[in-house]
Amino acid sequence: MDQTPLEFGAFLAPWHRVDTDATIAIHQDLETAVAMDRLGYSEFWIGEHHSGGVEIVADPLLFLANAAARTERIKLGSGVLSLPYHNPFLLADRIVLLDHLTRGRFLFGAGPGQLVDDSRSIGIDPIENRRKMEQSFDVIHRLLAGETVTEKTDWYDLDAAYLQLPPYSEEIHTAVTATVSPTGPKLAGRYGAGLLSLAATSPEGSAALKAHWGIVEELAAEHGKTVDRRNWRLTCPMHIAETEAKARENARHGLLYLMNYLAHVSPGMAQVDDVDVLIDGINGTGFGVIGTPEMAVEQVKRMQEASGGFGKLLVLHGEWADHPNSIRSLELIAEQVMPEFNGSKARRQRGYDQTVNSDGAGAKATSAGQAEAQARFEAERAAARG
Repeated sequence: MDQTPLEFGAFLAPWHRVDTDATIAIHQDLETAVAMDRLGYSEFWIGEHHSGGVEIVADPLLFLANAAARTERIKLGSGVLSLPYHNPFLLADRIVLLDHLTRGRFLFGAGPGQLVDDSRSIGIDPIENRRKMEQSFDVIHRLLAGETVTEKTDWYDLDAAYLQLPPYSEEIHTAVTATVSPTGPKLAGRYGAGLLSLAATSPEGSAALKAHWGIVEELAAEHGKTVDRRNWRLTCPMHIAETEAKARENARHGLLYLMNYLAHVSPGMAQVDDVDVLIDGINGTGFGVIGTPEMAVEQVKRMQEASGGFGKLLVLHGEWADHPNSIRSLELIAEQVMPEFNGSKARRQRGYDQTVNSDGAGAKATSAGQAEAQARFEAERAAARG
């Protein structure tokens, strides 16, 4: 297993309780992006949804443009743009604009769309979404590469379409979602894109991880592309505090409410009546962590083993806890979990161990130096007095 340094970020749908004021919730998500930038996280992803009442950002590009003005270095990802909902030419043009506005910090995440009512509202069959996603992703990829595209399908008609602005970045980083089906891995391999595994800790998703990366590598080889595990992102629900009891208490705010909502959206999830039973299941099955930094470290190690190695851990961030405790969780991850995997702790530990196992060599050397300086001083004064 490749143990390259692991980067950390967060993935927000975002999920908020319906009884949380929408304006406050959206601005709290912006504050989360600012806090993560300050704490040294590498990526912040936010999604596109139009129904359900819980996932309340309709346009991640608008949101990320606002976040870009408030942050300095963190990369900002569309997690994800639902490609069947958009004309691919217009979407590619907006992607290029955001690439310029962020000066290259934008990450283009693509998916088929998940909420059935989103598709129904605009009169499209959700069964067709994955096929349409593949068509759109191909067109966007070609437009970003500078091609002129003429193509007519049952849902768009492009006539000599090209982008009047080249991207700011030499190459805009792209990533496609994967849950259980092979659609995402197939596209990632074919186009040399990153893979965003949104169901990495569910039983079905975890079992498919190594097979999915195998598909990525196989399709990349067939199409002459290069792929890198460092561009493989795995997600995990995570809320931590100084003690497990405190994390559990924090999670009473919204975890049960929101997970029971997701049971109606995501295959394989079941409703639960008791928050403690839910947390026991999350922690016991490896689906996520509601607990301590130490529990989070062990969870990430399990994910590395299940996948064979990946490059970026995205915390699935929702209103599991209230906003102040959610920010504290991100602080604890940055302070105590990230150093275990980004390489910084190992070097510091080496220096610490070398010092404390030296039988007081530093103190002895300092003492000897002080004695020598005292003796030299006394000798100098004696000579001066003649």
